[in-house]
Amino acid sequence: MGKLIYGNGRRTIEIEDRTLCHLKPIIIAKLRRGESFILNYNHGLNNGSGRTSLWLHPTIPLEFVFYGNRSAEINRKWVEILKYSADSPEGLQMVPEPERTEA
Repeated sequence: MGKLIYGNGRRTIEIEDRTLCHLKPIIIAKLRRGESFILNYNHGLNNGSGRTSLWLHPTIPLEFVFYGNRSAEINRKWVEILKYSADSPEGLQMVPEPERTEA
């Protein structure tokens, strides 16, 4: 279970390493371009079943912490879906990984 640490450790979000590995390039690309955007995530049943929308801005510190020592194999279809949602008015949604299709 990885972590996304936002704003000098003021906000820590636990995210599965595989999901975090797919979110990272989308978040980094948008922040590198100077774009601010919303990241939406569910708290899960263990944390009250709520949800949060977090405003990501290039000037606010952000840290990706992975507990596994190897990078996950990237599912390009999932990256495209996440990228599309990040560019939408609703913001980046952490959607489940779709089935891989053979090229």
